[in-house]
Amino acid sequence: QVQLVESGGGLVQVGGSLRLSCAASVRPFSSYTMGWFRQAPGKEREFVAAISPSGGTTNSPNSVKGRSTIARDNAKNTVYLQMNSLEPVDTAVYYCAAAQWKGRLPSKGEWTYWGQGTQVTVSS
Repeated sequence: QVQLVESGGGLVQVGGSLRLSCAASVRPFSSYTMGWFRQAPGKEREFVAAISPSGGTTNSPNSVKGRSTIARDNAKNTVYLQMNSLEPVDTAVYYCAAAQWKGRLPSKGEWTYWGQGTQVTVSS
């Protein structure tokens, strides 16, 4: 059974930083695109970042670009999301996701596996 287990969430003050981790049991890990999404209360799930299997291609929306970095360690089957300059609007449950690589980053509906999420709360 595939498991994606997020960690690293918590309460942080405005302007602070967090590094989220996701340990994945998908195999081989190096064949999967990994991504992060978030969902705030009352809002739809939002794409945050994605990284190709080799780590050579990443993508993120303008809302977090410049404040977030996605990275992966294929030897540890783990993907990370570094978030800096956090703002209250970043408060959400952050989810890790995985999709088999098909030569391009997945579109919204192509993510196959999801974690249970980790709460990030940014307080002012």
